[in-house]
Amino acid sequence: MPVIALTQEMGSLAKDVALRLADVGGLAVMRNEVVDNVAGRMHVPASLVRRMREGKAGFVERLGTDSEDLALYSAEEVFAQAVRGNVVLRGWGATCLLRPVRHVVRVRITRPFEQRVAWLMDHLGTDDREAAEAEVRRSDGAHASRMHAQFGVTWGDPLLYDAVFNTDRIGIDSCAELVLQLARRPEFQETDASRAVLEGLALSARVRAALKANASTVNVDVQIEARDGSVALSGIVVNEQEKEEAERVATTVAGVGKVDSGLHLMAITRKFAHAKT
Repeated sequence: MPVIALTQEMGSLAKDVALRLADVGGLAVMRNEVVDNVAGRMHVPASLVRRMREGKAGFVERLGTDSEDLALYSAEEVFAQAVRGNVVLRGWGATCLLRPVRHVVRVRITRPFEQRVAWLMDHLGTDDREAAEAEVRRSDGAHASRMHAQFGVTWGDPLLYDAVFNTDRIGIDSCAELVLQLARRPEFQETDASRAVLEGLALSARVRAALKANASTVNVDVQIEARDGSVALSGIVVNEQEKEEAERVATTVAGVGKVDSGLHLMAITRKFAHAKT
């Protein structure tokens, strides 16, 4: 059940490679319904989610949209798709989110800047090269900023990927063939251990999303580790009620068999207590 994570870079032809992989390899592609799912969880228009992901949202939109919520619900979707297997995931931070999973093939598809600009000009039907260059740079900057903010990595670092393909040198068909060959190699075969890691990440993401979606735990920020249906919560909560609610909400998530709570109550220092009197 191959899982292939591709980068999303304007004008790189990554979308064409993804579609070719799906066609030749009989794989599903992470599609627009993911945007709808994330937007539904955030209670915002799908168009806003698209603008946020592409770095096109205005100042007021960015100010009024919780980027942490966007990252959280996006991660939940990525892991859910990966668990199903036989899928190509393009963008959404999939190459970083799925880095701990040994059987996932992580690929960067890129292309020289000038060719990406030419692609955009043709795509838009414009001869304004300066505007096209500015748009490609803006898109690159938005991707780099999001990856650094969310994962603390430098976008484009080759060590983030198992392979990097330049579509100026390697055609779409060849890229797809080489990626599929890589996915068939022993290093990228799913094992019980790699499957357990993926399912644990997916379950952790579901629990975190559930805590965020519940009014009584929306502000809870704790560590979550899941494996084989067991979920371990650790960290600090404000009071006993918040602790109980976090534990309760975690138990309601599909796939959770047991919750081990290591949550601790926030200690109120004597100095703080004195200041409140």
